[in-house]
Amino acid sequence: MHSRLAACAVLPLALIAGCSSLGPATPAAPAPWTPTGGTCNAAPAQSAVGQNATASVTEQARQRSGALIARILRPGQIVTQEYDAQRLNLEVDATGRILAARCG
Repeated sequence: MHSRLAACAVLPLALIAGCSSLGPATPAAPAPWTPTGGTCNAAPAQSAVGQNATASVTEQARQRSGALIARILRPGQIVTQEYDAQRLNLEVDATGRILAARCG
């Protein structure tokens, strides 16, 4: 009698456990993006001057310069003045066109 009662109690739990399977494994989340680069050299980034500062143009300029990061400097924008040898600064006009590419 106890074995039937135990079986009746365990059977619904087994069915519920079977329904709670996660299915096929989901792929692992991609690793966060980390820019590669180091010391900035603005000369190779001069090809960006005259272009609109889109995300792709900015990233290409950053990669060409070898900088770790790039920032856009807009007219009248308040910016920090510390020099960072791993940063490319792209100065733009009011329309977003790149006027200069400098390290720092």
